[in-house]
Amino acid sequence: MSNGQFHKPSARDLMEYHAEAMFTHDRSGRLHLVNEPWPGSEPAPRLFLGRTTEGRSVWRFRHDVPDQLVKQLESWCAEEAVVVDFQDRPKHEKDYWNLLQGKKMTMGPCFSIENETREPSVDVQRITPENVRQLAREGFEWLADEINFAQPCVAVVQEGRAVSVCRSVRIGTKAHEAGLETLEEFRGRGYAAAATAGWAAAVRELGCIPLYSTSSDNLSSQRVAGKMGLSFYGVNFSIY
Repeated sequence: MSNGQFHKPSARDLMEYHAEAMFTHDRSGRLHLVNEPWPGSEPAPRLFLGRTTEGRSVWRFRHDVPDQLVKQLESWCAEEAVVVDFQDRPKHEKDYWNLLQGKKMTMGPCFSIENETREPSVDVQRITPENVRQLAREGFEWLADEINFAQPCVAVVQEGRAVSVCRSVRIGTKAHEAGLETLEEFRGRGYAAAATAGWAAAVRELGCIPLYSTSSDNLSSQRVAGKMGLSFYGVNFSIY
């Protein structure tokens, strides 16, 4: 906020917020763990590269990547181009993989949720520790173990039970990342978009930005983003 004007985050700002929400960092900015809100986090990737629609990328390296490799990786990351199509591969993808002797690679589009509109006829409710066992049954029983960590948590409720749930699965100081699950028999009805819209509104009430990212091969998740008209700001790419 400056001079009474709201500062809209740039694509690079959003990618910075995404990285902060996704991983734990040490004081030097090196990655340590996947930033899961519940106990038992996995190690972070050795390389995280967030290419943006502005052409200004964000990159991070895990704490155990040697400094001499970091210098070479940084020079390649700085050469990455503007992202137009989220299926476009990084310019130096093979170089990153070979230098780091990668074991696994992930990539996917990143979106911000700027407008939360949903069908008023859909019953959308907050799920809390107090009502989780009542609403999260017949398919979402596992949610009871996470509910204290994954907040806000919002669900589309049909016949007294949750059928689509969106919750915060990565939480940073400025942004939350969505985790979305819909029971198979209730897919294709717009419930996932309604749950996500309700979750985004709840995140904004906390003063944070709701972000939505997925993998390149998750077509159902991409359809939700398209249905909601989410704002594409970049592509995340990680090597483990």
